[in-house]
Amino acid sequence: MFSRTQKTGLVALVATLGLLATGCTNSAGVTVTDPWIKATNTSMTAVFATLTNEGSQDVSLVGATAEFAPMLEIHEVVDGVMREKTGGVVIPAGESISLEPGGDHIMLMGLTSEISAGETVTVEIEFSDGTREVFDVLVKNYTGANEDYDPGHSDEMEMG
Repeated sequence: MFSRTQKTGLVALVATLGLLATGCTNSAGVTVTDPWIKATNTSMTAVFATLTNEGSQDVSLVGATAEFAPMLEIHEVVDGVMREKTGGVVIPAGESISLEPGGDHIMLMGLTSEISAGETVTVEIEFSDGTREVFDVLVKNYTGANEDYDPGHSDEMEMG
C-alpha cells in the first residue's frame, strides 16, 4: 500500500498530467494548448500555441519571459514582414486565437543556448489584466517561419 505522502504525491502527479493533456487555464480564463517552439542553433526563435479565452471579457497577450531568452516580444507578420505588435494580441471572450508561423507569435531573442528538438522549455506569458501563466513548451524541428524583418530591426535577427 501507499503511504499518505505517496498518495498525496500521486494525486498531484495525476492532476498535473491532466492539466498537461488538456491545456492550462490561468485566472484570466485563458487556456494554452499545443505550445511549441522552433528548434534553433541561432540567437532567436518563436513560440506558437492556441490560446482560448474561456472568460466573459476580452483579454490581451501582452508579454512573455523565459530564462533562456533575455528578450521576448509579441510579433505579427504583415505582408511577409515580421514586426513587434503594439498592444499585444487580443483574445476575444469565448474565442480562440492561434500563435502560428507567418502570423502572430511570441519572438524569443538573444537565446543563451541552442534549443534542440525533443527538449521541453518553460515560458511565462502575461495578460493585459496582469495575470500570468507558466507552461512547458515542446521544442520541434520546423523548416518554415523564416520571415523577413522590419527594416528597423538588426540584420542579426535571423530565425534559424
